[in-house]
Amino acid sequence: MKIVSRFFKKTRHTVKQYLLWGLVVIVLYLGIEYLTLPHVAYLKKENPKKTAMMRQRQWESWLRFKSYKIKQNWVPYSQISRSLRRAVLVSEDAAFFSHDGFDYDEIKQAIKTDIKKRTFARGASTISMQLAKNLYLSTSKSPLRKLKEVFITIRLERELSKKRIFEIYLNSIEWGEGIYGCEAASRYYFGKSCTSLSSREAAMLAASIPSPRRDNPKTNTKRFRWRTRLILSRMGSR
Repeated sequence: MKIVSRFFKKTRHTVKQYLLWGLVVIVLYLGIEYLTLPHVAYLKKENPKKTAMMRQRQWESWLRFKSYKIKQNWVPYSQISRSLRRAVLVSEDAAFFSHDGFDYDEIKQAIKTDIKKRTFARGASTISMQLAKNLYLSTSKSPLRKLKEVFITIRLERELSKKRIFEIYLNSIEWGEGIYGCEAASRYYFGKSCTSLSSREAAMLAASIPSPRRDNPKTNTKRFRWRTRLILSRMGSR
């Protein structure tokens, strides 16, 4: 019995050591990851030239031996129609101007849904989180990528104003094959500047954001039409 008792004591001690070293490694890793994250303060006055999303799409096209042309025309926040700003907010992140980068109510609901369906069925990414991913990361759904996204989101929220985050977001997100930003998207789909978009056109662009290469005003899929109607109803338009 003494031998068995000593064995279990030794085993417990070994397990505690492994757990302690594991915790130390995790803390060190997280510290290194945070210190090596991109600095975002320059975005206060400078517009990002090429995003991680653009580079990913270029690489994917090159692997298929296809050329990839980026269409993007930067416009200041004041020249983006109020209808588009409202459409994007009601569809992507209604609480954007009141949260700190994370919508905790949405996160709770997403976790419940994902556990119930045993998959990543519902997202809870805010506009700030989406911007962090588009600027610096990839479309991977790995836990490591998500963790980096959280850290970058914190930096974006600390360094930039909400208005500036929203401006960069609207000017840099993907809106179709090689189409980035609301001005390029507006000219491609409607032949006009994003300054003069109607409520319906704004809703259509907002409806494209989750899957812009599949669901957009050109493809006019069933899901796209359903999302457009939903966004219009949230905007209080018919």
